[in-house]
Order: sequence, then structure tokens, then C-alpha cells
Amino acid sequence: MISRSVAGFTAVLATALCTCPAHAARPTYGAGPAIPATCTVRATSQRQLASVQPGDVVCLGAELAKSRLKITKGGTADKPITYDGKGGSVDGITVEADNVIVMNYTMNQPQAPGIEITGNNITLQNNTVTKPVKGDGDGIRFFGSHLRILHNTVSGTSNRNGHADCMQTFASDTPASQDVLIEGNRCEKIDNMGLMAEGPNDGEGDGKGHSDHFTIRGNYYETLKASQALMFEDIQYATISDNEFAAAPTKAIGLAIHSTNAHVSGNKVSSGIRYEVGIDSSSRKGYEGPTPGGQP
Repeated sequence: MISRSVAGFTAVLATALCTCPAHAARPTYGAGPAIPATCTVRATSQRQLASVQPGDVVCLGAELAKSRLKITKGGTADKPITYDGKGGSVDGITVEADNVIVMNYTMNQPQAPGIEITGNNITLQNNTVTKPVKGDGDGIRFFGSHLRILHNTVSGTSNRNGHADCMQTFASDTPASQDVLIEGNRCEKIDNMGLMAEGPNDGEGDGKGHSDHFTIRGNYYETLKASQALMFEDIQYATISDNEFAAAPTKAIGLAIHSTNAHVSGNKVSSGIRYEVGIDSSSRKGYEGPTPGGQP
């Protein structure tokens, strides 16, 4: 049964999002969405989620704790729907919707990817994914535009069944991604990469559109087995700043296959990492940052 409070509320997205082409300046991000604290809807079954409305704050009953949360209902740009876990557990999350905020969920050994989001104007915030299982073992996958991935923790990904990244995006049978902010996240004890980002023209994609304007800021990356913590292939206008790179991969960042106009600055790099940036000749256009130490 769904209960809805009498008092209303308004949630606004306090961010200026860019819809400009790939050659334009990178977007400016604001302070993030203003998120109401009070649940207005409590759902006890997956089917009940279909009736939520723009502006709602949806909390889940204990009945949904053992299943994968599937979000297909979104709000509007000025009234997103907030799905607030309040620290509770679910067995993974799949989002196929626009204008949603997904926050405060805990996942322990969910089916990989622990969280997958596809759509526009999605905020993923304050979620915890521990030891995702099966599939490729990824923690978070994302596809779409105007995406904000903030203050999440992914830990214990294993390469046992694949190449288990903390976060991954690609563009084969999924949308290319633009205007992506990844900030304040922790990727701990990750067998593969902290971020694997592949555009539609990397040789394996579908050639549709562009993946561009990624901001990677203030994150912690602990890569245990891969040769780099972050890998970009066919991603234009990436800004990578103020991150901490732990452990001892060969390099912190790889830029390949026309990943042009990357800006790298202010990162803290472990003494076990041989060099901060590896880059190929196709990605050197517009590069600003430390002198590359080798190939990506």
C-alpha cells in the first residue's frame, strides 16, 4: 500500500547543465539537487512504484529489501523523483528513467553491476556497493547525459568472472554519455579499474554520437590488478582533478583513441605508480597536464 503525505514539497536541481556540442567548453556544475528529507510515498512492492509522481520522495518497505530495485518512473527537470533508501538494503539497482535522484542504498554482494543507470538528469548519491557478484563484477555502470555520481562507495570488486571495474560506461548497444560529474566517490580494493570509459568510436562502439565532458574530481581510487586506475577511449573533454590514486598500477590515467582535450591537475599519486598519465598520439590534441610518462 502507498501512503502519501498531505504536505507538499519542491525539489529543484541547482545545477546548470550543458546541452552544447562536444567542441564547446565543459559544463559548470552547481551544488547539486536540494533533496527533501521527508518521505511522501512508501512503497511495499515493485508494482506500486509505477504510480509515483514528479516531486515525490519514495521510500521502500522492508518487503523490497531482498530484491533488485527497478526504477522506470522519472519526474521532470524541476521536480525529479527521489528514491531514498534511508540506509536500507536492496539487491542491486537498475534505473531506466529521466530526472531521478537515487540515494542512501546499501548493497552487499548484489548481482553485477551493483547499480546501472540509463537516462538523463540522474543523480546517484551516497550509495554503497560491496563485492558485486557474477557478470563482469562491475560496481556501477552509467549511460546517458547530465549524470551526477556523488559520494558513493564501491569496494571489493573481483576479476574472477570478468574485468571488475568500480565504474564503467560504453556505447555499443547503450547511449553515449555526456556531461558526467563523478565527484567524492571511493573505489576501494578494486581488481580492475576505478573508471573504464569508452565512447562510441573506440572500435567496439556503435559509432552513434559522442561521449564527452566528463569531470572526475575529488575521488579515491585503489586499483589492485589493472595497469591504470582510469582509462578513457574516445572520450573528449575530460577534466581529472584533485583525485587520490592509491596502490601501484603502472599509471594513474590512460588517454587513448582520440580522447582529446583532457585537462589533468592537482591529483595525489601513490609512490608505487610509475607515472600519472599515459597518452597515445591521437589523444594529444588539447591536452593540458603533467608530462605524460608513456603509452596509455
